[in-house]
Amino acid sequence: MATTATTQTSSGGARVKVQQFGRMLSGMVMPNIGAFIAWGLITALFIPTGWYPNESLAALVGPIITYLLPLLIGYTGGQMVHGKRGAVIGALVTMGVIVGSTIPMFLGAMIVGPLAAWVLKQFDKAVDGKIRAGFEMLVNNFSLGIIGGALTLGALKGVGPLVQGLTNILSNGVEFLVNHNLLPLINIIIEPAKVLFLNNAINHGVLGPIALEESQRIGKSILFMLESNPGPGLGILLAYWLAGKGSAKSSAPGAIIIHFLGGIHEIYFPYILMNPRLILAVIGGGMSGTFTFQMLGAGLTASPSPGSILAYFAMTPKGGYLPMIAGVVVATIVSFLIAAVLLRSSKKNDEEEIDLEEAAAKMKDMKSAGTAAQTAATATVASNIRSKANVNKIVFACDAGMGSSAMGASVLRKKLQNAGVNVTVTNSAVSEIPADADIVVTQKTLTDRAIASNPRAEHISIDNFLKSPKYDELVERLK
Repeated sequence: MATTATTQTSSGGARVKVQQFGRMLSGMVMPNIGAFIAWGLITALFIPTGWYPNESLAALVGPIITYLLPLLIGYTGGQMVHGKRGAVIGALVTMGVIVGSTIPMFLGAMIVGPLAAWVLKQFDKAVDGKIRAGFEMLVNNFSLGIIGGALTLGALKGVGPLVQGLTNILSNGVEFLVNHNLLPLINIIIEPAKVLFLNNAINHGVLGPIALEESQRIGKSILFMLESNPGPGLGILLAYWLAGKGSAKSSAPGAIIIHFLGGIHEIYFPYILMNPRLILAVIGGGMSGTFTFQMLGAGLTASPSPGSILAYFAMTPKGGYLPMIAGVVVATIVSFLIAAVLLRSSKKNDEEEIDLEEAAAKMKDMKSAGTAAQTAATATVASNIRSKANVNKIVFACDAGMGSSAMGASVLRKKLQNAGVNVTVTNSAVSEIPADADIVVTQKTLTDRAIASNPRAEHISIDNFLKSPKYDELVERLK
């Protein structure tokens, strides 16, 4: 028994570490996604094969992807580690990897931005309180300049060429899979990883940099479509709507709108967690969709973030709509058929009858961070229960702080307004929960990280941001 608990704790700890690493990668990209979309639209419109070819306007494409986007990533990565000083040195050292390579340095920026900020942070800690009065600005400016300059030279001669070589290896691996029609096999890894909330890390941290380099060369990339395809998730939700039971069936139509049009894929994850066999459906849908994309030559000009069908249309190059639509439709149909068969073949038991919240809770052993961590989390939550008078701010937190948490905050905000409760409800990334948050609401898989980010708050764990009985319980408590 002790061995099992130790194994669960170790497994959960590893999952949390992977999530944190993925959050670091995606956290450098997500705040800048608007700039990526702008680059994608300019590329789709004005390159020679675009909708409105224009040599003068297309001159923006190269400088944006070569300089602006990597610098934004390096700046953001540095800021995540050491505030404004970290942001400045992160951008500075990123210039080293940009000049030291001949390809867009997104991976390089993700490495040197946070690393440079960490080095500067260690120096600042070492000299904290030891600088003579009146010399603070001098030391701060020259320390950043000297350390930043040295690291920039190192990035120019060392990190840039190294990352370029790594990128070439990864690109050659992807090219091998494409040439041998093996690209759909990647979905065997992607789909389960998404359900464990690693979707942003996969899309923006791994596939994105390679896809952008390919998009610059040929005007589009299928890699943008591997993780973001809304078809597999749509098939799952349609199956629950037509073949499911209970609250899962009734909540599916609303989830379809949020997922397919809003692009928030996290909305369908609990539906899989309540019936893990359905992971076969999204794998089948993902593989068939990718196969269709590959056979028809589909590709997008930039990352469709969020993964909405509307974003897909916006990022599709001229002449690419039919392959794009075909891949999404095929993925939806295959996912739906497999999910419907699995749902229909399930034995009529409590898993089909009970509420979605309770059903997803049955899967806590699969997605919790381990028995010990869960016990500690429960103890922390119990000790921080807030009374009505002590609740002024409720924060919904998700991995990136831009998708499912915004949706959950909107749902609870409306319920509180209807009940006449005046409480601020906002959303944030799980690693950036405000210190003044009184109550923090997260997916169960992220609760441990939320507690570490803000241990003083009351933490509420839910499985479905769209519909949870805990919303009504909280509203009644605050009325």
